[in-house]
Amino acid sequence: MNRPTLHHWIDGEHRASSSAHTFESLNPEDDSVIATAACGDAGDVALAVDSAAKAFERFQDLGPSQREAILLRAAELLQQRSADFRDLLIREIGSPVGKASMEIGIATRVLKANAAMARRMTGRTYSSDVPGRWSLGFRKPLGVVASITPFNVPLIKGIKHSSMPLATGNTVVWLPSQQTPMIAAAITQLYHDAGLPAGALNMVLGDGAEIGDDLVSAPQIAAVCFTGSAAIGRHVQSMCGRHGKRVTLELGGKNPLIVLDDANLDAAIGAAVRGGFIYQGQICMASSRVIVDQSLAEAFTERFVAASESLGMGELTDPQTVIGPIISANARLRIRDHLADAVDGGASILCGNRWTNNRVNPTIVSGVTASMKLFREETFGPVVSIETANDRQHALELANASPGMLSAAVFTSDLDTVMTFADSLNTAMVHVNDMTIQQEPEVPFGGDGPSGFGREGMETGIEDFTTWKWVTLRG
Repeated sequence: MNRPTLHHWIDGEHRASSSAHTFESLNPEDDSVIATAACGDAGDVALAVDSAAKAFERFQDLGPSQREAILLRAAELLQQRSADFRDLLIREIGSPVGKASMEIGIATRVLKANAAMARRMTGRTYSSDVPGRWSLGFRKPLGVVASITPFNVPLIKGIKHSSMPLATGNTVVWLPSQQTPMIAAAITQLYHDAGLPAGALNMVLGDGAEIGDDLVSAPQIAAVCFTGSAAIGRHVQSMCGRHGKRVTLELGGKNPLIVLDDANLDAAIGAAVRGGFIYQGQICMASSRVIVDQSLAEAFTERFVAASESLGMGELTDPQTVIGPIISANARLRIRDHLADAVDGGASILCGNRWTNNRVNPTIVSGVTASMKLFREETFGPVVSIETANDRQHALELANASPGMLSAAVFTSDLDTVMTFADSLNTAMVHVNDMTIQQEPEVPFGGDGPSGFGREGMETGIEDFTTWKWVTLRG
């Protein structure tokens, strides 16, 4: 099969790395090389940032109809190229076809929703104490936005972290995951073909550990959007603080699915299976913890294990396949390490922990304690721990003992309990009688503390990517 050579996208052109260094994109199914990509350095970052800064002077004056039309055209092209994007998501990140199709659908909706935000940069008039004076507030785009995105939902995050800044008149420099250069290149081509002016979106490929700081600290960068690990996210946040830049972080977490004594057991089991094992658990909102009331624990566990063991692990192009390969050798080592640490500490494997090449089947663990890595850290694999709660208050306490949660789910039929849990869970997103993995373009998506900073969304994006200018007029 053809192995393409991928370049940076700077000022509307493909550019090789100034150092001539490259890296390889691997198919996680068998670690075979599927593409060679330019490996950027500080010089490449500087070129991309300079291009975005120059383009901003022109792009900020583009009318809302033009920005809206570009994003709507990009959405149209994404649908037309959906088969190509599905193939890329399957080959480059090991996505089962069902997850790939879901990602394309969400990314399309994000483009359409954010296109509407080009017309939402509304201002205000204020009453003035000065007779005969008009007092006006205007929104203005910030300038150049840096976008740093992960491997697991590269299409959704690539579109999210570019379309909102572009809709509000900013330009973007994008550093995608080193594991997704083919998908990133396809997104930049999508925008180019949709009519986005040269320099409005620039992409530098490479190792974030080597060039991420160069991007974040560049003087022309006004704001940073980051999705990734908590450790790197906090580093990005500290840099933004030192340099006076706005920042939005989405960092994931250990997300609980809580099954109370009056829960619909069928619905709860279905949500636990989907929420725990979609894309082999490599999703920031995955329900890696299940907390079950003692009255249902035995029945729930038995059925949860059986349902998990029946999940498809066939060809990624088969709609019945749920479990695909783990993204990289390091990610596989982390899963093995977390499970070994749990077993050494006294936990029990109820099912799973069997590897077939780069895939591990759904794994459910009981007896996990707070001292174990499986409790404290994101495993980012198809691994779910199950805990028993004595009552509803105990279930709430167990859930809030999490070191950080981005999303939570509660299964109950009691409205008072719904309100209590929705208000008391230490997370910014709670889903009642549904799985923890949810996504809509309109909502304030994100977490606090260990799980993030700020929110992604339509209304929140207006605040993130614009600034106010106050103007007074006297006749």
